[in-house]
Amino acid sequence: MKLQARTHAQTIAFVLMTGLLACVPMIGIYPYFVMQALCFALFAASFNLLIGYGGLPSFGHAMFLGTAGYASAHAAKVWGFPPEAAIILGTLAAAGAGVITGALAIRRQGIYFSMTTLAFAQMLYFFYLQTPFTHGEDGIQGVPQGIFLGLIDLSKVLNLYYVVLGIFLAGFVLIYRIIHSPFGEILNAIRENEPRAISLGYKTERYKLAAFVLSAGLAGLAGATKVIVAQNASLTDVHWTMSGEVVLMVLLGGLGTIYGPILGAFIIIAMQQYFAGFGQWVLVIQGLIFIACVLVFRRGIIGELAHALKIRL
Repeated sequence: MKLQARTHAQTIAFVLMTGLLACVPMIGIYPYFVMQALCFALFAASFNLLIGYGGLPSFGHAMFLGTAGYASAHAAKVWGFPPEAAIILGTLAAAGAGVITGALAIRRQGIYFSMTTLAFAQMLYFFYLQTPFTHGEDGIQGVPQGIFLGLIDLSKVLNLYYVVLGIFLAGFVLIYRIIHSPFGEILNAIRENEPRAISLGYKTERYKLAAFVLSAGLAGLAGATKVIVAQNASLTDVHWTMSGEVVLMVLLGGLGTIYGPILGAFIIIAMQQYFAGFGQWVLVIQGLIFIACVLVFRRGIIGELAHALKIRL
């Protein structure tokens, strides 16, 4: 009965979220703001898959967002790839980076794992700063949006919005399926008690590596899509502060919840958008709001709501 009620609640939440996002162009909300928020929401959801369900606290997740961005931007602008091919290439590049980083990082646990991912992220940051194809601090500008699948002109805002929404929903559904699959249950078991999972015969390092690569690939999907929306790739997306922002998004919305990272991403992007006039003070404002939310909503906003309703969101 509880499982049926939880599934029913999650279905209603998904339908409401999809319906609301589908109506955005009709209710006067700035589409580019929502598209940017959707990309970061997918990024936050991918990070939540790793830390919330796999118990792997990466402090360098921005390297996958930025790697996919650079690969996608270069493929679209220099090699003339159509947008769908550029996005796929960016996603694969991030997944490849995830294989290399994860194979080394998962040998460590706790803070050692976190610092290893941060070290790799900083190494990639300085590589992208120096290598010619990224154009250093200038980044890759003027990325063409192109024709999606040879049919949809992405230079039209409405077309671009619904393509981005479709990519976000596809990524979200994939994460949902991963979480509710036997693989997801094993990840939860490893997070809760890894020695016990090992004693039951599970090769925990393989599962953790698989989760790391999946999370990296989904973060790459977000980064590659963001490049098509913004038409540029820059060092901002691979900087350590971006890794900090995604942690903030997940904790604000609710760690280990399905919809928490989505809400957290929208809140953070909205603060950056509407508090931009405060300059550097926007970071102070974000910090104060985060402190207030942590004190009032210790499980995150969605986490507290789910706890109050006794359901899993």
